[in-house]
Amino acid sequence: MNIISIQSHVAYGHVGNDAAVFPLQRMGVEVWPIHTVQFSNHTGYGNWKGHVFDAGAIGEVVSGIEQRGVLGECEGVLSGYMGSADIGAAILDVVQRVKRANPAAKYCCDPVIGDVGRGIFVREGIPEFMRMQAVPTADIVTPNQFELDLLSRRSSKTLREARDAVKAVHDLGPRAILVTSLHTNETPKDCIDLLASDDSGCFMVRTPNLPLSVNGAGDAIAALFFAHYLRDEKIDEALSRATSSTFGILAKTAQAGTREIQLVAAQDEIVNPSRIFSAKALGA
Repeated sequence: MNIISIQSHVAYGHVGNDAAVFPLQRMGVEVWPIHTVQFSNHTGYGNWKGHVFDAGAIGEVVSGIEQRGVLGECEGVLSGYMGSADIGAAILDVVQRVKRANPAAKYCCDPVIGDVGRGIFVREGIPEFMRMQAVPTADIVTPNQFELDLLSRRSSKTLREARDAVKAVHDLGPRAILVTSLHTNETPKDCIDLLASDDSGCFMVRTPNLPLSVNGAGDAIAALFFAHYLRDEKIDEALSRATSSTFGILAKTAQAGTREIQLVAAQDEIVNPSRIFSAKALGA
């Protein structure tokens, strides 16, 4: 399996492509990474060095891949944080080029916009671009709860409301949706829910809420879910496997007491999770 992953790149730590590429490779997926930025570290540290690449650089790299005659072998495109609407437009152009070469290819968009407690943290115009262009183009989207509410223009305070919000996002275009973090009135305070939905049904997994805050977990689980879903299109299994692996990685990160997600040290969790969380089918 070959996947193009278009995201940010940091030299130190794991976020963006540095949180997505290695887990995919550990699964046996061939990844063709395209970086939108090259920074020394995640911007959450407050200071960093490096450069943002312009939209034209993305197209140039894809043109080079195309010249190798292998674009038709690409089975999926994964995108995460988009620094600007121009970058977003370049990513959607890549999706179109890949799908022309391989009509069976799928596009997974992690619609990074904001988060509960932080609000919107992307540049002006990105939320509208996500809702009006990126999400309707995507086959699969992986919002968090804040992004689910924003994209659906609904509230998800209850599980029923969350499912209605998921349906509203389906109506925008995506076939499959993974809500990467969900806390409704029915979720225990010490737990977190994950919800996945496609035309086969709606499924949920509940895990303990670990006492840590790290960057990159959303990027990693989006990549894992996408790869598992591409392999067999069984959304319940993709949800279970991606959640179990991510929980295992985060548990080892919590044990290490570090600010950076421990993808390399906990890499066995990617292919052989210590704890399996089974997906539960939700009734109508």
